[in-house]
Amino acid sequence: MNSPAIPSFRYQIFFLIMLMALLNYIDRGAIAYASASILPEYGFDKADWGNVLGYFGYGYILGALVGGILADRFGAKRIWLIAGGTWSIFEIATAFAGDFGLAFLGGSAMAGFATIRVLFGFAEGPAYSVINKSVANWATPKERGFVVAVGLLSTPLGALLTAPVAVGLQTLTGSWRSMFVVLGVVSLALLVFFMTRFTNTPDENPRVSKAELDFLRKERAEAANASTPTTSVAPIWHFFKNKDLLFNAVGYFSFVYVTFLLLTWTPKYLQDEFHYNLSSLWYMGMIPWTGACFTVLLGGKISDLLLRRTGNLKVARSWLAATCLLLTTLCFIMVSQAQTVWGVIALMTLANALNALPNSVYWAVVIDTAPSNRVGAYSGMTHFIANTASFIAPMLTGYLTVRYGYSSMFVAAAVATALGMSAMLMVRPGGRQVAPSSQPAAV
Repeated sequence: MNSPAIPSFRYQIFFLIMLMALLNYIDRGAIAYASASILPEYGFDKADWGNVLGYFGYGYILGALVGGILADRFGAKRIWLIAGGTWSIFEIATAFAGDFGLAFLGGSAMAGFATIRVLFGFAEGPAYSVINKSVANWATPKERGFVVAVGLLSTPLGALLTAPVAVGLQTLTGSWRSMFVVLGVVSLALLVFFMTRFTNTPDENPRVSKAELDFLRKERAEAANASTPTTSVAPIWHFFKNKDLLFNAVGYFSFVYVTFLLLTWTPKYLQDEFHYNLSSLWYMGMIPWTGACFTVLLGGKISDLLLRRTGNLKVARSWLAATCLLLTTLCFIMVSQAQTVWGVIALMTLANALNALPNSVYWAVVIDTAPSNRVGAYSGMTHFIANTASFIAPMLTGYLTVRYGYSSMFVAAAVATALGMSAMLMVRPGGRQVAPSSQPAAV
């Protein structure tokens, strides 16, 4: 006789988290599609544009670090509320950043963009650390790999949707400023709805049934019995004494480098090299992200499958990521030599798909390896290190393209992913091997 189905309200929470992260990505990427309007209006060149795009990253890495620490201390819900509300406000403020600088910061439009973009990045920074904290609290150990992947689907899907959303809003309103205002208001509306559903843990949520709570407690008890218990609160700075977490952060750096390179520079690259206008960018900007939308989910499933089959976290996490990064490196080397637009787009799409496949691995390694009472903080540390790429990629690209041409930005991407591959080969998640039959836990 079949046992009754267990209610799964937690999947509604996972879906809403994915939507929040999706808007987070659209909000940060929309500016890339306003370059044709912003550059001539304020007299910026390509190097200036690289700086405008890169200022976001300075605030972002600090927000990622602080967000993870605060989520451990005050709970994920409070940080979601503060971060989501603040990034929506600064998304709206981006519409007036240049004029703000001209009026109040010594007549410098660049200073205005720098100020707003740094603050906007700081507000968006906590999102993925808080996602990891939320998943650690809501998902069972056996489903974490896939659930993390669902949350991380927001990265390629958000980047893919940024093109039609950004181009569509500018076309409908006739103004790049209106685009930012509309996106900020929509983000605020979703945040209000999310706050009516989300709680820090399933135990605090009146919508979670007793049957689901019993199931979650049972799964976690089994995982706790199969793992070494945490007997004390590890100091935050112990993150830097763990080589596996440090190398994992370097691996994640390579993923972020590729993501921010393509997110920020693809529209400008297509406009300059192949003369695409705004009306064409809505679909050309989408193509490089199509494969990644599937592989980011597939990667979580493959990682979980490898773990069940082998009981070996190194195979399931580290080797999977290193293999994907090796193939990504080869793709970017070929992109740098491609001559036709469709050759470039096809190779960029394949490279991005391979780069996205192990996205969930980097976050799963933190859950596998960090003490359970430091998942949020150690996720923030990982995010902090990796997201130095969020300003290095756009700013370095601006410098390289002025000095050496656009092919150099793909060579730099290949170097970044080769570095990440080498780092992931050094990662041993959890510091132990797990018996194949034990359905291992990530704690």
